[in-house]
Amino acid sequence: MRHLRYFVAAAEDLNLTRAAARLRIAQPALTLQIRALEAEIGAELFSRHSRGVDLTEAGRIFLAEARRILEAVPKAAARARQASAGSIGRVSVGLTESASFNALVTNVLRKFRATYPNVEMSLEEARSTELVEALEHGRIDAAFVRLPVSLKHGFALQTLLKEPMVAAVPADHPLADRRQLRLQDLRHEDFILYPRATRLGLSDSVMTACADCGFTPSVVQTAPQISSTINLVASSMGISIVPACMQNSRADAVRYIPLSGTQIWATLCIAYRTYEGAPPLANLVAMATQPGLAERGRGGGRRRST
Repeated sequence: MRHLRYFVAAAEDLNLTRAAARLRIAQPALTLQIRALEAEIGAELFSRHSRGVDLTEAGRIFLAEARRILEAVPKAAARARQASAGSIGRVSVGLTESASFNALVTNVLRKFRATYPNVEMSLEEARSTELVEALEHGRIDAAFVRLPVSLKHGFALQTLLKEPMVAAVPADHPLADRRQLRLQDLRHEDFILYPRATRLGLSDSVMTACADCGFTPSVVQTAPQISSTINLVASSMGISIVPACMQNSRADAVRYIPLSGTQIWATLCIAYRTYEGAPPLANLVAMATQPGLAERGRGGGRRRST
């Protein structure tokens, strides 16, 4: 960089004495620096004569490039500072379908985009087990998942909130007007749940809670996604137990009733890589774990387009 600055000053003045005075160095020192630069490049940049110096053709070409480089350095330094602060870059985020309905998650994604508009954020929706696999293979940087999940060394898991599960019943169901329901009240109902192989945490929680209340639910239909489950409830195919954040889904045809006595919880966590420490990822995790956002995330949330 010093060689480039010295060269540009000499090329602009075409007089090494004046250029040295402007640079506040001795003229012989400037001459040595220019000679060293020419030796490094392997081309003469100046032609010397008694009145001073002139640029050679190689010097004219090099001057344009040197100016471009010197102008780019402050921009590169600013970009490096922005990258270090996490205000530019990219982050890939996974989320389960039910997490995409949670107000905490949508608040985090909205605030992150507003705070870091120059960070490219990509979203991927999948099941918790699939998101953990994507995380461990480096395809995503962080994921909003439901417990239980198991992570390898080098990954962290932080609990964000626990939200209650509620009964989802058709609007014309005899229980639809109840303010609360005990799980035992549903022992004779037809259940619509998510396959255990793909919705491990939530479906197992429902089955275990029912067993603790002395009955095995009659599962007449399984659905690949929670939104599909709610659509089937809306068509009066049965009832279901879903996270409270789903309460705004199909409100025209489904009633959501809190459970009393036996409480079933859906735990929302953020899983993320810890071994790289990328600033955008660190900013996302810090934002997601802010207590204020977690409190505002309790309850229902409107689905955010992904």
